[in-house]
Amino acid sequence: MWLSCSSVGRKFVMAVTGAVLVLFVTFHCCMNSIAICWPASYNTLCEFLGANWYALLASAGLALFILIHIVYACILTLQNRKARGSVSYAVSKKPKTVEWSSKNMLVLGIVILAFLVVHLIQFWAKMQLQEIRGVDDVLPPAAGTLFLQEAFSTDWTWIVYIIGFIALWFHLNHGIWSMFQSTGWDNTVWIARLKKVACVWSSVVVLLFVAQAIVFTVKAHEGFFKKDPVLREQYKEMLVPMFEKDFGPDAAQIGIPSVSSLSYEEFGMLVNNFSDAVAQLPESIEDSRVQNQLASIPNDEQKESFLRALNRQIEGKKHLEKTKALLDYLNEE
Repeated sequence: MWLSCSSVGRKFVMAVTGAVLVLFVTFHCCMNSIAICWPASYNTLCEFLGANWYALLASAGLALFILIHIVYACILTLQNRKARGSVSYAVSKKPKTVEWSSKNMLVLGIVILAFLVVHLIQFWAKMQLQEIRGVDDVLPPAAGTLFLQEAFSTDWTWIVYIIGFIALWFHLNHGIWSMFQSTGWDNTVWIARLKKVACVWSSVVVLLFVAQAIVFTVKAHEGFFKKDPVLREQYKEMLVPMFEKDFGPDAAQIGIPSVSSLSYEEFGMLVNNFSDAVAQLPESIEDSRVQNQLASIPNDEQKESFLRALNRQIEGKKHLEKTKALLDYLNEE
């Protein structure tokens, strides 16, 4: 097949997949900017891009493009080295930065891939992947700002990110114009223009990324993403649906009209009160107290009814413990 067997076809595939990745990186840069200007909107966007079918489809497509790009990059590199043998290319008149990056695109790609793995572990694995697995952790998957807090409150994250961004600049600066060259825009006039466009594009994107890493680090060390009143209200709203499902009727019985109408502080007090009330509930039906109660129930129908009610209470207690754990985390200094 032409796209996989010929050198021109492989370069064309590299150009197409590269173009998609450049657009994604640019989108990701814009999305991160929202976290600086409107952090609550950033969380809304994270919820929109959660484990929904369209987001999962886009994630799978992006992963496929990355995989194809990496595979074809390795094939072309090995092909070029085999063709060149021990003979080095003559020195060209290209700018030194571009020449250096063109000779080290694979190395730059490996650095970027390592950075990507760190980024995925810090964010995607704890957000979208957790939703896919149906795992309930302390931090809600939609609370993207809290994952920024966790990632950038460490002493090493910003260093890793800066190194990754520097590699990304070289990779983008060469990759943007070379992908046009691979698709036929190979003439003196347009290549000169495209090199300028590539330099401006990659510089703007990378400088924004660097600025974001610095701002996120400063805000994380200040605890901004945990203490901001607007964000706290938003975190509370993420917890309300599960709380009302488990304890809504009980709250109504003691005169609390709607948890949604409570402020963050009032909601925290309510959670503490309910935590004290359910503290004595058994952790599972294997508890000796439960077994003793079951033994005293005369018939199977009543036993099943008792167990259903108890399982709901135990599940509610687990959700309440996670809610309280998040509130305690937000109140940590």
